[in-house]
Amino acid sequence: MKKKEKISFIISTLENLFPEPSIPLSHTSSFELLVAVLLSAQCTDERVNMVTPKLFALANDPSKMSKLSEDEIYSIIQPCGLGKTKAKAIKSLSRKINDEFKGLVPSTLEELESLPGVGHKTASVVLIQAFNIPAFPVDTHIHRLAKRWGLSSGKNVETTEKDLKKIFPPTLWAKLHLQIIYFARAYCPARAHDGLACPICSKL
Repeated sequence: MKKKEKISFIISTLENLFPEPSIPLSHTSSFELLVAVLLSAQCTDERVNMVTPKLFALANDPSKMSKLSEDEIYSIIQPCGLGKTKAKAIKSLSRKINDEFKGLVPSTLEELESLPGVGHKTASVVLIQAFNIPAFPVDTHIHRLAKRWGLSSGKNVETTEKDLKKIFPPTLWAKLHLQIIYFARAYCPARAHDGLACPICSKL
């Protein structure tokens, strides 16, 4: 299969299987999404969604969150893992948004990455899902499948992101990012992967 055919096949297969992929983290604002994505590091989306309703009931904006103590935040988010570190980051980023961005989550990659605890992937997720600004967040699922499908060398997530941005048009990035994650979980896991049964790997 030639490269153009492969890319077209991947897009059409993902579109058929996951035509309307929903954002897996529950949120009602850009701030809630930012906090939820931060909490999702080394934690399942399901667990994050179990924790955030209680947290957001107490504080659903930077002003309210910055007034909570780290211990109060930690007591709620502890099930997500790395609780102390995440609690400190959530309080600090809330204070910074409040003080430096007039209480509004910034909408540029550079400003998002300047927030405590916010790395490139988290910033990219918020950028594209909260503000509809083209970005292609690469998590472990996307990194794995890009290498498996021969779309990237798989040296690191930075290289994978650059390679995927060259292959796919920006108009598809938001949907593809989610479609690949859902596909990876359903058909293309890291372990016990059956290449002959996988709807994409079996055809490449």
